[in-house]
Amino acid sequence: MIHRELTKYLEEWSRRDDRKPLVLRGARQVGKTTLVDDFGQQYDHYIKLNLELSDDAYIFSQTDNVNELFQYVCLQKKVSPDKSQRTLLFIDEIQNEPKAVALLRYFYEEMPWLHIIAAGSRLQTLLQQRVSFPVGRVEYLSLRPCSFLEFLEAMGEQALAEMVRARHVSPLYHEMLIALFNRYTLVGGMPEVVAHYANGRNTAQLSPLYKSLLEGYNEDVEKYAGSSKQTAVIRHILRHGWSAAGQTISFVRFGGSNYSSKEVHEAMDVLQRAFLLNLDYPLTAVRVPAVPALTRQPKLVWLDTGIMNFSVDIQTEYLQDKSLLDVWRGHAAEQVVAQELRVVLDRNYRSEQYYWVRDSKGSSAEVDFVWQRGTQIIPIEVKAGANSHLRALHSFMSHPDAPDVAVRVWPGSYSVDEVTTASGHAFKLINLPFYYVGQIDHILEDAM
Repeated sequence: MIHRELTKYLEEWSRRDDRKPLVLRGARQVGKTTLVDDFGQQYDHYIKLNLELSDDAYIFSQTDNVNELFQYVCLQKKVSPDKSQRTLLFIDEIQNEPKAVALLRYFYEEMPWLHIIAAGSRLQTLLQQRVSFPVGRVEYLSLRPCSFLEFLEAMGEQALAEMVRARHVSPLYHEMLIALFNRYTLVGGMPEVVAHYANGRNTAQLSPLYKSLLEGYNEDVEKYAGSSKQTAVIRHILRHGWSAAGQTISFVRFGGSNYSSKEVHEAMDVLQRAFLLNLDYPLTAVRVPAVPALTRQPKLVWLDTGIMNFSVDIQTEYLQDKSLLDVWRGHAAEQVVAQELRVVLDRNYRSEQYYWVRDSKGSSAEVDFVWQRGTQIIPIEVKAGANSHLRALHSFMSHPDAPDVAVRVWPGSYSVDEVTTASGHAFKLINLPFYYVGQIDHILEDAM
């Protein structure tokens, strides 16, 4: 069993008096059902419905009375809960019965003592049916592939995980953690893959698992797509889009196709709602508010580095003891940093990830990522080498509204440099080892 960090959030949610039904979102096979099954063991009564099963879905077609519905479910499942006992009702694959979505509101209003979690791997299909979740009556939580901390714990490296979590890694353990982070980038974070690797530590045996995941996503396409043409475009992206991971893209002729910019963009929006990829747009300003330039090219970030490595056949590069910044010309490093930052965004109740480009004709300056902390936009570069080589970051920090701190993610040890730009702006450069990316919000809080 892989311990997931979101269990802590679920425990906090369950203790709140103002708790609402929780909608758990995430891509197929990221472990949503397993997470709730494990969490459900903390309750006096755990009742699970899977709306892919006709017997469970049938209930919601027969009544709008949630009290009557719940009583029927209890009789069917042979449980006898009451208000004095902690009871969790889990409605899995809720997208198969849109009426169940509407009833979440009435569960919240009429049975506030009942804890409810709903989940589904194709929740975005409800948008096609013009069904929306009850506004103000539910809350949301996203589950991603396993983070580096979860990977460490799955590997039995709890002591190292605690060092990273506490931001207190001795130089003695630095190379060990960098090696483990490189292995995490190779394997990825899909729970089944991580569990299999933890048991045998053999990457050669993982290929059938990656292939199965990709085939599953391809089989789901017809459930995502709105037309046969969109089905074809999505399948093209799933075949050829992995090679653009961590890079800025153009929708025109994407992946060597003849599909129009609009067709590719709409197909990617569908995959984004399915949590298989993200389109991260740039900022052109260095101060809040963070307003993305939606007319600029977005950066494509996929769900998982392990699937990416398998799809573009670069797994052997990791086994040659290269620096992560040298694997696949640095694209692998940008992909995995984006993957880790996505977990940090979720933790801070944010949904959008950005990078930065200089809004100047003829300029190619681009900072890999930015992080908003309060009223400041913090630049994040993924790069090794001397400070003088961080040209794009220096371009960002030369702006009059630039913050007084910047971040460089690299394979070196943690350190803080005092740097001055050519224009005379002094700032602190935090040199952040890859294994600390998932703690970047806490590290910035400590440093500022």
